[in-house]
Formats: sequence, structure tokens, C-alpha cells
Amino acid sequence: MIKSLIINPGSTSTKLGIFEDENLISEETLRHTTEEIAQFEKIVDQVDFRKEMILNFLADKGEDIKSFNVIVGRGGLLKPIPSGTYTVTDKLIEDLKNAVGGEHASNLGGILAKGIADEIGVPSYIVDPVVVDELEPVARLSGVPELPRVSVFHALNQKAVAKRYAKETGKAYEDLNLIVVHMGGGVSVGAHTNGRIVDVFNALSGEGAFSPERAGAVPPAALVDMCFSGKYTQAEIKKKLIGNGGYNAYLGTNNAQEVYKRSLTDDDAKLVFEAFIYQVSKDIGAMSAVLKGKVDQIILTGGIAHGEAVTNGIKERVEFIAPVTVYPGEDELLALAQGALRVMNGEEEAKIY
Repeated sequence: MIKSLIINPGSTSTKLGIFEDENLISEETLRHTTEEIAQFEKIVDQVDFRKEMILNFLADKGEDIKSFNVIVGRGGLLKPIPSGTYTVTDKLIEDLKNAVGGEHASNLGGILAKGIADEIGVPSYIVDPVVVDELEPVARLSGVPELPRVSVFHALNQKAVAKRYAKETGKAYEDLNLIVVHMGGGVSVGAHTNGRIVDVFNALSGEGAFSPERAGAVPPAALVDMCFSGKYTQAEIKKKLIGNGGYNAYLGTNNAQEVYKRSLTDDDAKLVFEAFIYQVSKDIGAMSAVLKGKVDQIILTGGIAHGEAVTNGIKERVEFIAPVTVYPGEDELLALAQGALRVMNGEEEAKIY
């Protein structure tokens, strides 16, 4: 039996999971107030503060820190890397501390994992960070050489549900052609083949379907005109695209369930609700072309996949391509535990950053 401690830092919380193999023994979200976070100039400065909270929580639970076989952290904004479970090395820590891919609370995951693991003499890992990049060269061209397409998406959950489907059907992930759709605060639609995600709509900075908080693809010339209109600052434009886009822009809420309820009686909400389904379905169609029409399964996941009205609406449009499986939610703690477990059990080799 492998006992693991999973650490998933967010901007105002640190989610913890204690697993024995794939079985969740305990889960806790440690909350951090705005005042507590505000005392730190940089995200990396929070390491000691969060580490102390984690160790105090374990002590209060009566958990012997030395009972863990492995410590796993959420992957941060590193340089682009292939999918996999990565040993937390000094080089990886250096790039997390220097925020080579940008400042984000997830950068603390690997740092906290290694800090605790080194004290008790066990390995530490990160698994499938958002910068996983397995794009084919042909997928990188955008039409503007200075603006190549980049891979930033829900890699952890996309890989986890793809491997889950393969395991449940008794097939090898590497032998399947899958389209995986993650629907949460952002939306990413990826084409999986030969064990790689060869193309994906960037979930963060402006591709594909709009989402509860993001604008997705917008008319580029009109966006340029808006940028130079003098009406908005650079920060305000970015907020329109990331944060205040999508559902927020049209309906003033990022709550997908609320949008659905409003759509039953409000024509404007109904149009936005149907447009979301329409755009996600178009993205699935695009990825089916990437796979040359040879699609074994379409998988819908993420928090919005809890809504049957959404998943049924997408099914109605795309089931002609392939059957659809729904795995609602995103169990990041379990996905991180499974990534480490595959290495600890010898199913995969840990990669080096």
C-alpha cells in the first residue's frame, strides 16, 4: 500500500488529500484570508506560511508525517513539457521559484511537496501541469509567425479521464483516439492519439468556445480596434477576455447552473446557454478533423458536465462523430495521487524536467 499526501495550492486556499493507493482517506481545504496572503510580496514568499499550516493540520489529525511514502504537488507554470509524472528536482524548483511561466499559486505545489518529502526521505512529484505541450508542429501555426499557438489547458484532468476511460474499457490509452472536453471556468477541447494530446484549444488566452469566465475566440480585427479605441486600458481589455468574458459578459454570472435555470424563462439566457453548447460542439468537430474522423470516444468532463442539459445538448450535435462518455467534475487530488501511484508501482517511469 502506498500512502500519499497530495497538495493542491490555490490563490486563497490549499487543498490537501491523504490517499492509501487510490482510496481517499481524508480531504481538507485550508483557507487563507486576504489579509494573510497580502503580507507576501510574491507567491513564492508564501511557502513557509503554507508549509506550517499543512504540518499543523496533519498534527491535529494525528497523522504521522513519516507514515507517507510520497508527497505530490500540483504542477505549476513551468516551461512547456510532455505529459507525465515528474520528479521534483532542484532545476524544477528553481523555475517554479523564478516563475518562468508566470506567477500562479500552483507554482507552490512542487516546492511544498519537495520541502516536506526531503525532510522525511521520500520522493516528491508533480503531475501533468497546465503547460503540458504535445502539439504536432502543424498545430503550432496561427497565421501570424510572431503569435504561435501554445498549449495551456486542463492537462491533469484531460489525461486522468482519458486513462480512466481506457482502463474501464480494457484498452491501452496509447491505442485510442479520443476527444476530451473539459468544461469549467475555462473550456479546453483536446485531440488524444497515440498517448499524446496533439492539438488542443488554449483554455486561457483566447481560443475556441467561450466559457463562464473567458471570451474564447473573438473577431481579431474588431479586438484590435477596441484595443486602440482609447476607451480601455490594457488590463481592462485582458479582463474582458479572461475573467469577465463569456457568461459573465452576457449575463453577469459565472454560475453555469444559474445560467441554465435562467434559460428556462429568459430568452437572452437561453440564447447564451445554447450558444455555449453550439461553440463547444464546433470545437469537437474541429478536433475530429485533426483525428481524420477516426474517433473512438468523446469524453465530457469538468464541473459543467454535471449539467445534463449541457451534456445532452452536446451529445445531440456530436454523437454522429463518436459515442459520448460523461465524467462530471474534476478530481484533481485523485488524479495527482494516481500519477504518483503509477510511478511507485512501476507502471510508468518518472520524468525529469
